[in-house]
Amino acid sequence: MAWFEAAIRSVRRAGAQGCGNAKSPQKPRMILVDGGPLVAIADADDQHHSSCKTALASLREPLGTVWPVLAEAMYLLTDLPDGQNALWEMIARGAVALLPLDFVDVPRIRELMGKYSDRGMDLADAALIRVAER
Repeated sequence: MAWFEAAIRSVRRAGAQGCGNAKSPQKPRMILVDGGPLVAIADADDQHHSSCKTALASLREPLGTVWPVLAEAMYLLTDLPDGQNALWEMIARGAVALLPLDFVDVPRIRELMGKYSDRGMDLADAALIRVAER
């Protein structure tokens, strides 16, 4: 996950550069969630289920994700229809917001995937990073 740490540092640097601008509106805080924790929350037999549920209960900020992450989690839960339904319920009741991706995001997502291709960054990961950069 070295690509993830490097990308997060990049996002933090970009965010820090804009912190001194008093005229820029404050963006609401949100926790971006990847497929692994979504699967762990939805699958009671997952080795990380308990720790993810405990962490989820302690969070105050809303959760957000993107369609590529949801698709990845649904695929990983293919053999567990109840897990897939649990994810749909999380989306339907607003426990996890589906954040928009648009055509304007494509070049940056593509750039991230190319930059970190040697470290296994997939579409879902790059899309999350892109949303974090906004």
